[in-house]
Amino acid sequence: MRRDPGRGAARRGHGEPGGPQVSDTPSLKGAAVGRRIGIGLMYGLWKPRVLGAWKVPAAGPVILAVNHSHNIDGPMVMGTAPRPLHFLIKKEAYVGPLGPFLEGIGQVKVDRSGADRGAISRALGVLENGGALGIFPEGTRGEGDFASLRAGLAYFAVRSGAPVVPVAVLGSTEGRGRVVKALPPLKSRVDIVFGDAFDAGDGSGRRTRTALDQATVRIQERLTAHLADAKRLTGR
Repeated sequence: MRRDPGRGAARRGHGEPGGPQVSDTPSLKGAAVGRRIGIGLMYGLWKPRVLGAWKVPAAGPVILAVNHSHNIDGPMVMGTAPRPLHFLIKKEAYVGPLGPFLEGIGQVKVDRSGADRGAISRALGVLENGGALGIFPEGTRGEGDFASLRAGLAYFAVRSGAPVVPVAVLGSTEGRGRVVKALPPLKSRVDIVFGDAFDAGDGSGRRTRTALDQATVRIQERLTAHLADAKRLTGR
């Protein structure tokens, strides 16, 4: 289990003395626009099969923890989730016109080279305003099996008290498109399976390093179990 390089700044707190304050919380209206764009693109280009979307709380702060094995996983969840999402997205994706676009649709830019206190502030601001935050807990695109989680998800969940909903995206890496090799074949089926919401903390409210490590272990167990259930359910 790798440690989150941003944990030190995170522990100093959002809205606490010496910590970052909410000043530029991502736009909910922008995220709603992003969701509409995602719906059009994802359902227009592929055949999403959505299971368990009703398990996402209809209101209030929530964190969607998504496995990540392909670049379309984030847009796919944005276009199929029942609520507008604010995803934590690495700053390297904010290139050219894509940068202003991502900011305009309410996404959160993260500098992974160090403790990005601004990103921490914006993400917690989303949750404090009752919004839905999307996180790839593995930190980067990989096998998408939740095998190695960073501690950032645990911090946001324990700090905000928001429930975590596991999300499995399956099928995005099973083939290569004829026109764009880097994308799944057009009109191929991609399964998006939402799991049961759960609390990552132990109920004590503690945000010590030990508490966050324990929360990370609990989260990993729940996410791994959900991924296995999703594979059985979908036959992937």
